[in-house]
Amino acid sequence: MFVPFSARDFLDRAETVYGERTGIVDEPDQPAEPLTGLTYQRVAQLARAQAAGLDALDVAQGERVAVVSHNSARLLTSFFGVCGYGRVLVPINFRLSPEEIRYIVEHSGASVLLTDPELEDTVADIPVKHRFTLGAASDAELYRFDADPTLWAADEGATATINYTSGTTARPKGVQLTHRNIWVNATTFALHAGVTDRDVYLHTLPMFHCNGWGMPFAMAGLGVPQIVIRKIDGAEILRRVEKYGVTVLCAAPAVVNAVLDAAQDWDGEIPGRDRVRVIVAGAPPPTKTVERVETELGWEFIQIYGLTETSPLLTINRTRSEWDDISAGERAAKLVRAGAPALGVTLRTSENGEVLARSNVVLEGYWEQPEETARQLEGGWFHTGDGGVFDEENYLTIMDRKKDVIITGGENVSSIEVEDCLHSHPAVAEVAVIGVPDEKWGETIKALVVTTPGADVTEAELIKHCKERLAGYKAPTSVEFRTELARTATGKLQKFKLRAPYWEGRQRQVS
Repeated sequence: MFVPFSARDFLDRAETVYGERTGIVDEPDQPAEPLTGLTYQRVAQLARAQAAGLDALDVAQGERVAVVSHNSARLLTSFFGVCGYGRVLVPINFRLSPEEIRYIVEHSGASVLLTDPELEDTVADIPVKHRFTLGAASDAELYRFDADPTLWAADEGATATINYTSGTTARPKGVQLTHRNIWVNATTFALHAGVTDRDVYLHTLPMFHCNGWGMPFAMAGLGVPQIVIRKIDGAEILRRVEKYGVTVLCAAPAVVNAVLDAAQDWDGEIPGRDRVRVIVAGAPPPTKTVERVETELGWEFIQIYGLTETSPLLTINRTRSEWDDISAGERAAKLVRAGAPALGVTLRTSENGEVLARSNVVLEGYWEQPEETARQLEGGWFHTGDGGVFDEENYLTIMDRKKDVIITGGENVSSIEVEDCLHSHPAVAEVAVIGVPDEKWGETIKALVVTTPGADVTEAELIKHCKERLAGYKAPTSVEFRTELARTATGKLQKFKLRAPYWEGRQRQVS
């Protein structure tokens, strides 16, 4: 028997098995009126009502529904109300500039744009057929409880979400994740993380980021209460861990650092000791940070590696019984590796050391970019763009980033995009943008600039120029002026030479 996977399967099970259990605790401090008292039965009702509302707007199955929002119950519900009834959700990074958001809405062909009230002015000039500011006023039109939604004949090969990510091009690429991608990622992730219906999940990870790594689906399927936090603050994370009995959360290294800093001033025992599992991705934190998570917080540190294009889970590194008798420092040294292949994932390295992957979590393709899709999936393998090595335990360590991508604070930044922006300044003749080590953010963005003859420009002016045109996190944190940049005989920038002095003495060329 073949029954196609659907993203809605997870909520269907939550309603059937855990209908009366708390499903979502919405962020209380937000500009929209919070959705309160959300049992999983109520979440399922809201999803059906949202699908019926889209029916009433004549938004056909297969059409794209874009949403730009901070974490909220309305955003979380849309993963089911949109995807679960045959439409395609396009979750957009709320930190992007108006022009960047406009590009994604237009490129995806979204006919609906849902917006957080705080971002209403940001998207005001973006043309779209249907526009809603999320909140009590729009609920009346978006949620139609008086009609049954049009049923969707599940197709696990259909695109469920399009997630835009920075990479090797100046414009972000739309990653098409199918229902099968989402289903396999959520299920294997929950299995490796040991999730059960006794867990409580805290959404410290932005839900737009690779669909919150699949946690809205995984946690719903196992009846796990999901606690929504809107803006990240280390002390507030600790307070919610204490208040709700949180047992698992996902985070970028910068969020881990924020919690460790807050713990220094915490009065009393750290909440969640011997109970919380924190799953980290984006860039491996220093060994000392991993050790501090165990010794100072008493939390279990789990590392994963993956990309938006892989839903994202490719590897997982979780402490194992063989490591029980070694010191916390020795364990931390093992845990900073990317990890071992997740169930159903095959990894290898190419002749030049690039990590290649095969799995049911690998993307269907890039939206409207067939040539880029063919390039990334050449030879039946997904080309990650990361250089890595496997050790004697078959654990992967990422050593270098072969694509022009910088990961800072868990966010992907295309160095090409930043270079393109700097080139638009009349004082810039040549520029190379590179990632350099940073204790807080893992990597930070440095621009190496050759100015035009006679130009008079400052570091602050160039950084301001970028911040006015790009999302703030994409702007360089420093600019270094050079008389020339290292190039090959054919004129190509030799970024490995430009990066080398900043990474000297480090085994890996990424953080």
